[in-house]
Amino acid sequence: MKKASLSLFTALSLFTAAGQAQAHFGMIIPDQPRITPEKRSVELALSFSHPFEEIGMDMSRPARFYVVKEGEKTDLLPTLKESTVMNHLSWQADYRVKRPGVYHFVMEPVPYWEPSEDLSIIHYTKVIIPAFGSEDGWDEPVGLPTEIVPRLRPFGNYAGNSFTGQVLLNGKPFPDAEVEVEFYNRGQKYEAPSDLHVTQVIKADSSGIFTFSCPLPGWWGFSALSTADYMLKNPAGEEKEVEQGAVLWTYMDAYRSR
Repeated sequence: MKKASLSLFTALSLFTAAGQAQAHFGMIIPDQPRITPEKRSVELALSFSHPFEEIGMDMSRPARFYVVKEGEKTDLLPTLKESTVMNHLSWQADYRVKRPGVYHFVMEPVPYWEPSEDLSIIHYTKVIIPAFGSEDGWDEPVGLPTEIVPRLRPFGNYAGNSFTGQVLLNGKPFPDAEVEVEFYNRGQKYEAPSDLHVTQVIKADSSGIFTFSCPLPGWWGFSALSTADYMLKNPAGEEKEVEQGAVLWTYMDAYRSR
């Protein structure tokens, strides 16, 4: 396994019974995947967690948290309140939508030092949700150092649909990017047949494009890793590599019977 993908399989020395570390993801999970006139406010839970195994990690107050609509950025950092996700420190924000549109919520955490990997980790995390039936602008990047831009509209999809995205690094396609995928297994409703089934892995093509079919309704996270072109100091003051992750969350709905 490449060094760039190792950190998603290790955090705080948490291991499965078989000895394999679990993947961890930056997470922004709204309490609803769409904004409707009946419920104009959305509650967003920000965390750094193992989504399938539901193992939480304490996350420091993010460095940045904002929303982008039609290219306009609004700082939401002052709205954050301490919360708990998976029994660990997390953050919560309530955002009231006033106008139709597509809203890109973005979190940049403070660097997380991972001693077992000898590097720092930064997950640039996004979730994209529509308001009042609007759907223009879902395929626009927001200008992160690395990000996943959806090529399938990231809302209004059914479980079983194939999600397609493009990984960008410094604004350009990231060829052969390795993308890891996990389902947010709330309530531990599902059990993986083996440790290998917890985190799915895809290889993007030469244009950074990948496709994955999501078999279950709920939130799905996609994470592409790369090594930053700068270094940060570890707690001992030594310059160390920085692993940056492009993370995107999307929701798949179940079909409804009449």
